[in-house]
Amino acid sequence: MSPSSPRPRRREKLSAAQARRVALAAQGFAEPPLEREVDARALRARVVDRVGLIQIDSVNVLQRAHYLPAFARLGAYDTNALDKLAHYAPRRLFEYWGHEASLIPVELHPHLRWRMRRAHDDAWGGMRAIARDRPELVAAVLEDLRARGPLTAAQLAHHDEPRGKKGPWWDWSDVKRSLEFLFWSGEITSARRRRFERLYDVPERVIPAKVLTTPTPSDEEAQRELLRVAARSLGVATATDLRDYFRLPAAEAKDRIAELVESGELLPVAVEGWAPDAYLAPGARIPRRVEARALVGPFDSLIWERPRVERLFGMRYRIEIYVPKPQRVHGYYVLPLLLGDQLVARVDLKADRAASALLVQAAHAEPLAGADAPPPGEIAEALLAELRSMASWLGLDDVTIVGAGDLAPALTKAYG
Repeated sequence: MSPSSPRPRRREKLSAAQARRVALAAQGFAEPPLEREVDARALRARVVDRVGLIQIDSVNVLQRAHYLPAFARLGAYDTNALDKLAHYAPRRLFEYWGHEASLIPVELHPHLRWRMRRAHDDAWGGMRAIARDRPELVAAVLEDLRARGPLTAAQLAHHDEPRGKKGPWWDWSDVKRSLEFLFWSGEITSARRRRFERLYDVPERVIPAKVLTTPTPSDEEAQRELLRVAARSLGVATATDLRDYFRLPAAEAKDRIAELVESGELLPVAVEGWAPDAYLAPGARIPRRVEARALVGPFDSLIWERPRVERLFGMRYRIEIYVPKPQRVHGYYVLPLLLGDQLVARVDLKADRAASALLVQAAHAEPLAGADAPPPGEIAEALLAELRSMASWLGLDDVTIVGAGDLAPALTKAYG
């Protein structure tokens, strides 16, 4: 903590604005611009170490979700740098169920083995059913991967001579469910992705040996460590916020949080306007100002937990990808705009690669109260600057405003 950032004492109160700045600083949005090329070291120090894990999602209307958090915090960068951390030695990230499907620092592998061990009880229904009803298939898939991996699900389900028998192996969906069960249980992992399709392999060929040979902690200590990571990444949080970060079981998370409070590793704090009890990470910064400007992806850890977004920013945010088009309010793939320490707008974006344009399909301003609320023209100028930066990063030639929304006229005017 810097000398200008006072450390709150136990049970001290935080204003709503202080809590918002604590959260933004913890997530890496209070740093000065990087004065050098974004490399693997910068990605680790200013993104991975701050957010703790990066969510993966298959939607590609704009850019794959796991590439967007680094752009929001660092600006334009070569996505191959992130791929190298996740897919090539010395591997720094591995893929597993963290928040959802996530890229997670390899050092946390031992702290997720309790979840792997509980696959027969906690995995989704189809995975549990295939392990229960067709254990011979699950064992055969594992054997084949060990012999021939890394392989995709399609390669496993459709090859010419599986064990001396002609034709396809088993039904593709059964093979896929077997793979997903083995992935959940930690018996296999993701070696890399090819055009987003996962290539599976056994952990000993993927996870660093030093990590695999690390002793497995108790369930209790593993969960405490995941909560420590969540607390550092959130800055200030409710028990639900902390639990949700790695999707921990509610009853166990409650006990672990109490233990961390008792040991002084979580500091109880009252936050203005928050009904639930809150906890502060020791060493959390409280910047006097945050001067960020960023487009925040819909799967960014800053906005994972919707009630938290509303508590921090007053924004009721919902991902509308699966909402029927006539019922959408803000659009299909909507990114909030962070300006200063507030979410001031949201914009529905699409990368039209055929036309080499970043399409603004809707732009809406947030209703902000108080003297610090920026005027629409200032919001539009900031948004346009971020849109142009994103278009350039994506290799697109232009920004095209094609949609409506109350901010669209000011954005069109700023575009000129």
